[in-house]
Amino acid sequence: MTQPSPISSQSKIYVAGHRGMVGSAIVRRLQQGGYANLLTRTRQELDLLDQRAVRDFLQQEKPDYIFLAAAKVGGIHANNTLRADFIYENLAIQNHIIHGAHQAGVKDLCFLGSSCIYPRDCPQPIREEYLLTGPLEQTNEPYAIAKIAGIKLCESMNRQYGTRFVSVMPTNLYGPNDNYDLANSHVLPALIRKAHEAKQRGDNEFVVWGSGQPMREFLYVEDMADACVFLMEQGIGDGIYNIGTGTDVTIRELAETVMDVVGFKGNIVFDSSKPDGTPRKLLDVSRMAQLGWRASTSLRNGIAKTYEAYRSSRVG
Repeated sequence: MTQPSPISSQSKIYVAGHRGMVGSAIVRRLQQGGYANLLTRTRQELDLLDQRAVRDFLQQEKPDYIFLAAAKVGGIHANNTLRADFIYENLAIQNHIIHGAHQAGVKDLCFLGSSCIYPRDCPQPIREEYLLTGPLEQTNEPYAIAKIAGIKLCESMNRQYGTRFVSVMPTNLYGPNDNYDLANSHVLPALIRKAHEAKQRGDNEFVVWGSGQPMREFLYVEDMADACVFLMEQGIGDGIYNIGTGTDVTIRELAETVMDVVGFKGNIVFDSSKPDGTPRKLLDVSRMAQLGWRASTSLRNGIAKTYEAYRSSRVG
């Protein structure tokens, strides 16, 4: 539902997960928008797995708005091998914050999910109403189930208690503060690191997991943050909204773009013994477009900005 936004420049806004890629982008976007009363806590200051600590924090601070960007995230390998950790920690974090927000009288919240909530073999592009219409991709099913539970918790809170908790489903995100650990990173930061290191070593090839044939949509994280703040300012307080660009590329095309940006002149070798994951995952973003929001950063420009941030963060 759309209502006049209750948010002003003086509103107290809590960003959970402010040190992560998404949370830090939301903080930057809020600061750019003139929101000065921002509430953040590091993991050492507030353990989101501790229900009592979260409840006490929210009761004391009583933020006007919450962006729930805190989550345990990772790529195919991490999702597939740390299955229990992914479902438990994400369920705990979102349950503690969403339920704690209601207990503290917080009316407005934006829950960040993921496009992996949708069935593996969805019609393309994926519309919000395709949720729970088929089996999930097995490699990240525990994470997806946790995020689906978060969506349903927000939806149920709204129906039972009259809160305004909205859920956003971003496509594959990338940008500054991404995770470049090859053991648990997503595909795009992994490709940036592999291409950069291959170039530094003078290699004539670098290896990409899978066949290169799956298609993926990528959204620059600054655009994602802009979409979240847009929904807050519009007073959107219910439902699910896909956040993406509405266009996708093959993993091969993605790797070739990364090679071009990085300046690596060698060859790509595809390791088909590694999993591909979902064959295609393109979001239908017409619901956001109808509200007046569209992504503004092209894939190549976004990768160039991300590579610049990656190089700046490397020692030496």
